[in-house]
Amino acid sequence: MASKRSTDSKNPKIVVIGGGTGLSVMLRGLKEKPLDITAIVTVADDGGSSGVLRNELQMPPPGDIRNVLIALADVEPLLSEMLQYRFTNGTGLAGHSLGNLMLAAMTDISGDFVTGIRELSRVLAVRGTVLPASDQSIVLKAELMDGTIVEGESNIPLAGQPIKRVFIEPADVEPLQEACQAIQEADAILIGPGSLYTSIIPNLLVPKLADSIVQSNAIKIFVCNVMTQPGETDDYAVSDHLEAIHRHIGQQLFDYIIVNDGEIPPQVQDRYAEMGAKAVHLDLDEVTRRGYKVIADRLVLFRTYLRHDAVRLSHHIYQLVDSWMDRKR
Repeated sequence: MASKRSTDSKNPKIVVIGGGTGLSVMLRGLKEKPLDITAIVTVADDGGSSGVLRNELQMPPPGDIRNVLIALADVEPLLSEMLQYRFTNGTGLAGHSLGNLMLAAMTDISGDFVTGIRELSRVLAVRGTVLPASDQSIVLKAELMDGTIVEGESNIPLAGQPIKRVFIEPADVEPLQEACQAIQEADAILIGPGSLYTSIIPNLLVPKLADSIVQSNAIKIFVCNVMTQPGETDDYAVSDHLEAIHRHIGQQLFDYIIVNDGEIPPQVQDRYAEMGAKAVHLDLDEVTRRGYKVIADRLVLFRTYLRHDAVRLSHHIYQLVDSWMDRKR
């Protein structure tokens, strides 16, 4: 499969923006649809292996990029498992995933992060294009409701106070030009799921990237998280997620909201409650009052953790995009 952005593909062009596990799960379903996918991924991560490589090698953090590459890769499951393998022993090696080290190596070999991603995409037969929101590392900061400023993506959920706003440094960071071009050419723009303040909003704070989304005539879809996230979205309903994005961007971005309304078994809810999380409440009247169209369905699977059902979710997304394309024709 092509790893470069196709200019002659007859498939609808969809740009997916975010980061974290939720984005990767969704992409595993979307890559099976006849879509020309570009994933634009956050570069604000500063924890774990990504944080170490970011600091020591002066490169953007590779962790979210790695997850997206593996989700879109057309490779044997064993190779995917190997790329996600995290070393547990070894001085300087423990804590690093093999995929992160490969991205670091490819960045060094090719001379820059974006070219490194492109080359690794080719090696992994990635179905689509994976781009960082910027080729610079971004420092994410949060202002809490009590006025405290917290620095660092990994520290924000640990602060123990509601978040008033997040902001990035440098504030005038330049987006990757290919990312802006992908948005301008998109038939559909999909944002979420993922950590609201640390994976989704940081992308939208890159000034020209946000402008490109606002100006786009593409259909714009938001996939809401299934569960609240401790330290980020405690007690948030669906409308609270949308309000947070509106507050940061100053625009109502989305045409459609896709949200889970499937029942979560009580024992699963109890397990998440122990971690301080609960199901995101769908306050349908409030969301529709604000002008959003809502698609609600049973969209969860439970294995070790609750995850979006990638097959059902990608079906709804594809149906929306296909209908939109029909109206444009």
